[in-house]
Amino acid sequence: MNHLTYPEAIVVGLLQGVTELFPVSSLGHSVLLPALLGGRWARDLDVSTPESPYLAFVVGLHVATAFALLLFFWRDWVRIITGFVTSVRHRRIDTPDERLAWMIVLATIPVGVTGLLLEHTFRTVLGRPIPAAIFLTVNGVLLYGAERLRRRAASGTPDPVDAADSDRRIAAGTFRGATLVGSAQVLALLPGISRSGVTLGAGLLKGLSHQDAARFSFLLATPVILAAGVLKIPDLFGPLGAGIRGQVLAGSLASGVAAYFSVRFLTRYFETRTLTPFAIYCVVAGVASLVWLSAT
Repeated sequence: MNHLTYPEAIVVGLLQGVTELFPVSSLGHSVLLPALLGGRWARDLDVSTPESPYLAFVVGLHVATAFALLLFFWRDWVRIITGFVTSVRHRRIDTPDERLAWMIVLATIPVGVTGLLLEHTFRTVLGRPIPAAIFLTVNGVLLYGAERLRRRAASGTPDPVDAADSDRRIAAGTFRGATLVGSAQVLALLPGISRSGVTLGAGLLKGLSHQDAARFSFLLATPVILAAGVLKIPDLFGPLGAGIRGQVLAGSLASGVAAYFSVRFLTRYFETRTLTPFAIYCVVAGVASLVWLSAT
C-alpha cells in the first residue's frame, strides 16, 4: 500500500466523490475497479482484508465527501441544528426544522447500530469482486423497481425548487416513515448497494418527489458518512497510514471536489428526471463485471 501513487489516489478519490452520491455504490466500485484493472491494484487495493490500508484510505475519503455535503447544504444544516437545539431546550417538536432534525436523528440510528455491529463481517465476507458485481446488479433492479412502484402526486405538477419548501414537505411526513427511509441505508453495508440509491428509492415509495427524496437522501447521508470517516481516521495515524498520508490528502481533495459538483448536479437533475438511467447503468455494469470476472 505504501506504493500507492498520487495519480492512483486521485483517481480513487474522484471515483469515491462521484459514486458516493450518484446512486451507483461507492463501495461496490471501490471493490470492482481494482479487480477489473488487475495487477498491483488487485493485490493491494482489497477492502476485504481484515486490516486493510486501502479501506482506511477509502474511508478517509468519506470525510472529504461529508464536508462537501456540509458545505453545499450549510444553510440547511444551520436551520436543522438550530431546530434540534430549540426542540431540546423547549421540549417540543413543533416547527418543520424541529421535526426534520428529529427525523434525521431517528433515521440515522438503525444504520449506525447495524454498521457498528456488522460492518466488519459484511466487508470481509462480501467485500469481494463477485458479490460486489451481483449486488451492483441488484442495486439496479431496486432502483428500477422503486421507479415503477412510486406513488405519483395526484396533480402531477413539479414541486417548487426552494430548499425551505422542500424541507417543509419532508418534515410533513411521519417519524415512522423517515425511520424506514433511513433504515434502508443498512442495505448499503453490502458492497454494490448504493446508500443514496436505496434511501432515494425508499423516499419515492413513501410518496416524496424525486427532488425531495434526493434532498432527504443527501441530508441523511451526511452524518453517516462523516461518522464512518471519523471512526477510521485514527487508523490513518497508525501503521495502516504509514506511507500513504500524502496520497490520502490528495485523494481527499479530489473526493471533496468531485462530491461537491456531484451533489450540485444531482439536486438539479432530480428536479425533472428519474432513477432509470442509473438503474440501467448498474445492471449493465454489474452483469458485465460478473461475466468478465467469471471468465478470468
